Amino acid sequence: MTLHFSGASAPSVTPANSFDAVVEHTEFDRPTLVMDLDRVEQQYHALKAGLGRADIHYAVKANPTPEVIARLVKLGSNFDAASRGEIELCLSQGAKAEDISFGNTVKRASDIAFAHSVGVRLFAADALEELEKIAEHAPNAQVYIRLIVDTCAADWPLSRKFGCDGAMALSLLDAAKALGLEPVGFSFHVGSQTRQAAMWGPTLDVMSDIWAAAKEAGHSLSLLNIGGGFPAFYDQDIEAPTDYAASVMAQVSARFGEVARVMAEPGRGLVAEAGAIVAEVLLVSRKSDRDLHRWVYLSIGRFSGLAETEGEAIRYQISTKRDGDPEGACVLAGPSCDSVDVLYEKKPVLLPLTLKAGDRVVIRNCGAYTSSYSTVGFNGFPPLDVYVV
Repeated sequence: MTLHFSGASAPSVTPANSFDAVVEHTEFDRPTLVMDLDRVEQQYHALKAGLGRADIHYAVKANPTPEVIARLVKLGSNFDAASRGEIELCLSQGAKAEDISFGNTVKRASDIAFAHSVGVRLFAADALEELEKIAEHAPNAQVYIRLIVDTCAADWPLSRKFGCDGAMALSLLDAAKALGLEPVGFSFHVGSQTRQAAMWGPTLDVMSDIWAAAKEAGHSLSLLNIGGGFPAFYDQDIEAPTDYAASVMAQVSARFGEVARVMAEPGRGLVAEAGAIVAEVLLVSRKSDRDLHRWVYLSIGRFSGLAETEGEAIRYQISTKRDGDPEGACVLAGPSCDSVDVLYEKKPVLLPLTLKAGDRVVIRNCGAYTSSYSTVGFNGFPPLDVYVV
């Protein structure tokens, strides 16, 4: 068992060292994410079996725990980094620079220069100014252009902020050449938590048309980065990872034909189901005698790891020691003194009516975008700790 613990005091650890035993029986003095490295490995193999010839570039932002990165390096994974910090993290855990893609389309010039100096050769862009920065600070680098996705069936869309339309993408390929860069292809992202592989179809139709137009314009494309979108189980059924990935790749092959290199960037789909957060109930109350719903306040909220409850898009599964008792609907909220720190209210959560302050709660399948979203210490509440099994 490896411990990655950012707090001042360590938990009281039970002799049993299995993931389930740690989650159920270890006493933590504050909210803690428990990560199962073996589950990460199983998920990697399952996705790789379906993706086949596509290279996995793990999206580091999903969970940057060093032990997770180290395990993926051992498995032969590549990496999608969004910053100098993430590049340095991957290198520190044994990743090779040539296996890292600098996938953020908004990069600081000095970070581009750093990446180039350590051997990173593949960069993303979606604007002329970004290409100019890359050309100046990473001369002769390979670049791929990120396309904007207008058709999205994901639970967490990623449109508008990233990417450019097809016409601009073609002009950026030309500009990259003129700047002395090597434009190799396109990237896109169907949106995080795209629950069914069939949901990729409309996006792939649009992307393949742009790909064909670029080839017709004389561009020699060798790289297609299909991004992330691979789902985790929360509250709705999803396809098994191997079947899902194989279906996506079949759709890619049907539309794009033979592509020299295909990249995929799973993040959530690799690590979410390998993590569980152990927390506690701080208060159970009602706002009036006529209030239909209880308010249940947890020791963790939107500022300490559960940011993806924004808009109630991601609905985590919660278990307690009182499961089996009669249940009732409740509004779930975090501990901070910020009125937006409410997790679920539009669709209340069913929890045992016997639940009370001090009760332990386990939030399942939250290994992605929790520790990496946790604040430094808003309201004085500590960042989410990570315990690795």
